[in-house]
Amino acid sequence: MKEIIATDGAPKAIGPYSQAVRSNGFVFVSGQVAIDPATQQVVHGDVAAQTERVLKNLSAILNASGSGLEKAVRATVFLKNMNDFAAMNEVYGRHFTEKPPARSTVEVARLPKDVLVEIDVIAVLRK
Repeated sequence: MKEIIATDGAPKAIGPYSQAVRSNGFVFVSGQVAIDPATQQVVHGDVAAQTERVLKNLSAILNASGSGLEKAVRATVFLKNMNDFAAMNEVYGRHFTEKPPARSTVEVARLPKDVLVEIDVIAVLRK
């Protein structure tokens, strides 16, 4: 069984995909970029500011699905520039203080809307 998750607390999907899918005790959240859900516009600022917005979007989707950042088991971080790793990691670390998820971080040539960072997660549901 698969259930589609959608919330106004995160940016609307800008293509043929879901914000998240809940299935078999897990939530699979699509990659989130630094779009403010209130305006549907990219937030201005450096990678730290954009990472903060991305994590707020992920949190809203996870909460709407019956999970939360603390339940994340896997994350993938896509950076436009690996030189931004330390700044992204500092913000990321404030949101995952205990038992952080497994993670990969990769540099990519380009991201949607020319943002600096995109993150997706897989989480377990709250019991």
